Amino acid sequence: MRIAVGSDHAGFPLKALILQFLKDIGHEVIEFGSFDKNPVDFPVITKEVCQSVVNQKVERAIMICGTGVGASIAANKIPGIRAAVCHDIYTAHQCVEHDNVNVIAIGAQIIGPTIAKELIERFLQSTFSTSEEFRRRVKMLDDMDKYNTGKE
Repeated sequence: MRIAVGSDHAGFPLKALILQFLKDIGHEVIEFGSFDKNPVDFPVITKEVCQSVVNQKVERAIMICGTGVGASIAANKIPGIRAAVCHDIYTAHQCVEHDNVNVIAIGAQIIGPTIAKELIERFLQSTFSTSEEFRRRVKMLDDMDKYNTGKE
């Protein structure tokens, strides 16, 4: 799978470990900033990462910041993106299975590398449910994107 990975300065140290982990388990990675510990604005990097999802250059994306919250908020401003903050195993797979999430946001100040790897692995292994109820709800989310961008 092709995966976009980005971070802000708070997520930068964890990002290096995640990049290597993804490569080790056979994924192709497109890396976006931050490329050092100097302060950056997470919305800029989040936008670049999410554009790669929207433009279908990658199948899914991972954002790493201090808590995951800022990156998730920024990601969800972009039509076509469904992002979730995930710090537990259940949420990491359920968000894909029920809500077809395509961007996971994790907090480097909240979880360590071992849990981050397991969360990401579950996120990437999961598939969107074929159940009509979940498909209907995600269609409603897609319709909200269209409404909010005037493309309905």
